[in-house]
Amino acid sequence: MAELIPTIIAKYNYWIYIILMMIGLYAMIAKNNLVKKIVGMSIFQTAIILFYVSIGVKKGATIPILEGVHGHGAAHQVVHAADYVNPLPHVLMLTAIVVGVSTLGVALALAIRIYNRYNTLEEDEILAQIRKE
Repeated sequence: MAELIPTIIAKYNYWIYIILMMIGLYAMIAKNNLVKKIVGMSIFQTAIILFYVSIGVKKGATIPILEGVHGHGAAHQVVHAADYVNPLPHVLMLTAIVVGVSTLGVALALAIRIYNRYNTLEEDEILAQIRKE
């Protein structure tokens, strides 16, 4: 048990992602208000983005830009991949952020249209009104 606590503390960022994901999942499943569901979806997505960015980090590594290598007659330089950070997770998460913002905008726009049509954002009331039609 004494060995477990330092391990848990060392991986605190994973606990933060799990907590954020569970908050977002709870909001999407348990709440009846559409705006609360949308905010829960956004929190869930943010947790996933933070997770992927954190697994792309490497301590003691540098950015993958080689200096001093130019042109045709440049000296051959040995590159050790372990010395560089993999930029792919970060680039993919930039794309995910853009998609997330656009998804959030479309979802909120749909929520406004639903409110204009049914005068409520509560899922139960909307479903009751749809059944009456």
